[in-house]
Amino acid sequence: MESYGLFPVKENKRTAFYFALDRQEKTASLSVDFIKNTAFDFGTGKIYDVISIVQAINKCNVSTALEYLNKLDFSPTIDNVVETNDGFTYNVLKTIDVEHPALLEYLKSRGVLNCKSLIKEIHYKIEDKYYFAIAFFNNSGGIEVRNKYSKICLGPKDVTLIKKGNQQNNEIVVFEGFFDYLSYKTIEDDKFSSDADYLVFNSTSMLLAGDKILKKYKKISLFLDNDKTGKTVVEQIRNSYKNVEDFSWMYQHDKDLNQWLIR
Repeated sequence: MESYGLFPVKENKRTAFYFALDRQEKTASLSVDFIKNTAFDFGTGKIYDVISIVQAINKCNVSTALEYLNKLDFSPTIDNVVETNDGFTYNVLKTIDVEHPALLEYLKSRGVLNCKSLIKEIHYKIEDKYYFAIAFFNNSGGIEVRNKYSKICLGPKDVTLIKKGNQQNNEIVVFEGFFDYLSYKTIEDDKFSSDADYLVFNSTSMLLAGDKILKKYKKISLFLDNDKTGKTVVEQIRNSYKNVEDFSWMYQHDKDLNQWLIR
C-alpha cells in the first residue's frame, strides 16, 4: 500500500483503515488485517490479498502483479483466491491419488479424510514455481485447487455435477464448495439416505451456470454457506424453483457445513 503512496487513516495493532481504492469517500472503508495479510472493502464486500490488490490498483493480471511485487523487498507466494487462470501460465505435472502426508493431514484437519477417494492430489507449476495440493475437477475441465495455503482455480471456472448412478434422479443436493460436499459425504450414511445427485457451485457466482442443471430436478436440497451471500442465493433459488429445502438450520451456528463437521 505504501508503495502506491497509500497510507491508513487510522490503525491499531491488528488493523488499519484506508480510503476505498475505486471511489471517493469521507469515511475510510477498506480494512487491512495485519495478521491475515488481507484487506476487506466494507462498501463492496470484496476481499483482497497482496496480489489481488495490486491487480485492482494496476488493473492488471496475476503475472503482471507478481512482477510488480517481486520488485519490492519481499517475494509473495501464490496463496491467494483466484477465480480463473487470468493471465498467469500454469502447467499440470501430474494428478494422482492423495498420498502426500501434508495433504492427508490437511484433509484430516477438515474432517474429511475418509473421502479422499473423491478427490485427487495435483502437482503443478505456476510461473516456474512448483506446488502441490488437493484437486477437484469441474464440468469444464477446470481444477479447483486447495491446500492449507492456496485456494485457486486452474483453467475455466464452472460448476461440478456428480451423478449418482446412470438414471435421472429426482433430487439434487447443492453445495457452495467441494469441502462441504465432502463433509456431506462423510455424514451421508448416518444422516441422509437418498438417491440424489450432487451439484457443487465452486463459487456462488456460478449460480447461472447451474440453472440448466437445477431445473431438471423435482427436489433441490441446499447446503449453502451461512453468510449474506449464501442466504441471497438460497432466496434466488427458492424464487426460481419449486420444492426447495434449505438445510442451513443444521449448522446455524457455523459458517458452513464443513465448519459444523469440524466442530
